Formats: sequence, structure tokens, C-alpha cells
Amino acid sequence: MTAQDRDLTAAAIRAAFDAPAPLTVGIEEELMLVDPATLDLAPRSRELLERVDGDPRYKLELPAAQLEIVSPPLTSAHAAAEFLATARADLKQAADGLVHLAAAGVHPFAGPEGELNAGPRYQRTLDEYGRIARRQLVFGLQAHVAVRGADRALAVYNAMRGYLPELLALAANAPFYGGEDSGLATVRPKVNELLPRQGVPPAIPSWEAWADALRWGAALGTVPEPRVWWWELRPHPMYGTLEVRVPDAQATVEDAVAVIAVVHCLAHWLAERHDGGEDLPAPPTWRIEENRWRALSRGLDGELADLETGAVAPARERLGVLVDALEPSATTLGCARELGFARTLAAENGADRQRAAARGSARAAVEWLITRY
Repeated sequence: MTAQDRDLTAAAIRAAFDAPAPLTVGIEEELMLVDPATLDLAPRSRELLERVDGDPRYKLELPAAQLEIVSPPLTSAHAAAEFLATARADLKQAADGLVHLAAAGVHPFAGPEGELNAGPRYQRTLDEYGRIARRQLVFGLQAHVAVRGADRALAVYNAMRGYLPELLALAANAPFYGGEDSGLATVRPKVNELLPRQGVPPAIPSWEAWADALRWGAALGTVPEPRVWWWELRPHPMYGTLEVRVPDAQATVEDAVAVIAVVHCLAHWLAERHDGGEDLPAPPTWRIEENRWRALSRGLDGELADLETGAVAPARERLGVLVDALEPSATTLGCARELGFARTLAAENGADRQRAAARGSARAAVEWLITRY
């Protein structure tokens, strides 16, 4: 048994989530690099990374036309706004004369396959998935929330699954694909689905059950570690966080922190309910998947179903009810202003704004995204 295998035990997972820590939020924002002349994706991430000279805020990812901004644990979405605004501005200065920067779930007209970065981790992905790996030209916004202790974190994880479609509708920002309007609010989840372990994650009955699933995946060989558990929400035992992976990258800092505020407040709200003795729901995966399709296809213009009764309501209405419920948490966490941004985003999300700005032109969508960065 390797050291990595030992880290997959239920005891080790529990220890990670039982370690005392405040309910912080960390962010990972995947940015697209755009060629100044053609406005196509520019596979120049290593050149840009050299320009920031080892700055830990920036790291490579699988696509060579992507660079990721990574934060330390932050106290709130308000702190995330300050961090992200500075990190974006500094990166833009470093990129001057090399590439433009933009943020959306996918590039509006790039070809379906692209160049990948070299490295052992990325080579394993390419060896396993071949050309499908080259199609993963997707750009997300991930939020890590440090929910402690272990039993509380598991309850919040299982309940949070049910809100992933609301987060998806709020953060949908990829209506164009391959130069055409896809007809979807975001095509990114469908591109993701070319790989396994995507979409709504399964409920986890216990940490022992999850440890057993991770051991099975490691024995299989294609799931050697928890970070290739690519669902739209996953426990991260290395950090002791719940990682929300469903949002598209957002065009502006304000939109990004709106999404982060909702995620952070949602985790706080669910944790408080658990602390109050409430038995949090763990909705059936297939019901959440029905809402997921509605969210990615119609976005804010669609309807989402109550996961208990099946009654449907407009997505904007459901998001309004959710944001109302999160207001006390926003006050506690110090991000009431940023949660207010979410109300604006829930009225008109990135997909709506891209379409309005582009008027059917994918190239115009890229131009708009560059100006919004």
C-alpha cells in the first residue's frame, strides 16, 4: 500500500475535515488566453507564466491557452473581490503585448480541439482519454469552502448537491460554441461530459463508503486520486474543503464574486441548519439531474422543480427565494454587498449578456468578453 493509498482511509478523510478551521472560501478562476490578432485561443500559457516570475497566484492547467488564478483561503466574498481584482489587473499587465485575457465557460468560436500543456499529470490524462482530452477547452470558477467537522461537512455536501442547478443557472456563461449560438445557456457542462465522473455527484452515505469508492478507483487505475473525481461538487480531503465546480468562469470580477458569495453563504446556511439539529435532505441524483438540464439549457429563462414535490417555478424566482434565505449568512460572513451582486446576476446572467452584446456574432462575443475582463 502506498502513502497515497493510506491517505484514502476514512480516518484520514475524517481527520482532514475535523481539523479546526474557520469557514473560509478559496477560489480558482480559469482564464482564457486570446490571440490579439485573430481573437482565437492562444496556447501561450507557459510564456505568460514566465512573465509573472513564480507568483503563486497563477498556475498552469490542462489547456495551453488557459491560466488559472488561485487564492489562499479567504474570509469572505468581499475579500475574494479584492484578491481577484488585484490578481486580474496584475496578470493583464504581465500579458500586455502577448495575449488578451477573457473569462467565459468556453471560447465562442475556437475549434473543438486544442493544444495541451506538457507534464506528467496532463500526459496521464492524454494517455487515458486521447483526443477527448484535447476537447477540454473549458473554463470554470471553482470555490473551496472549509466546512468542518467531518460529519457536518458530509451533511452539507449531500444537501448542497440539490442546489447545483440553481448555481448553474446563475453562473451560465457559455452560449456560443464553434462560432454559433449553441441554443444552450452554457455548453460547458456538455463538453465536460465527454470525460467520466461529470455532472451531479452521487450522495455519499458515509466517509467509509467514500473511502471505499476511492480505493476502488485507485485499484482500477483511472481514478488514482480524489482530484480526478470530476463531479460538479466534491469533497477535497487534501484541504478539508467542499469544492463547488459547477460555475462557468465569469466575465467580470463582480459576477465572479456574486457566485462566490452565493456558494459561501449556501455552505454557511446549510451548516447552521445542521447545527440546529435539522436533518438536511440528500436529494436523489436523478431529480437534481432533471433540474441540471433545465439550468444548462434554458438558464434563467427556464423553470426549476422542487426536489420534493416536483412543482416547477421560474429559475429567477427560485434564485430570488434562495438569495433571500442566504441574507443572514451574508451578514454574518461580511458579504452582504457581494450577495447583492447575485441579485443582479440572477436577473441577467453572463449568457444573457453575451447574447445581447454579440447579436449573433461569436467574434463580437469575444470582443465583448475582452472588454469586460
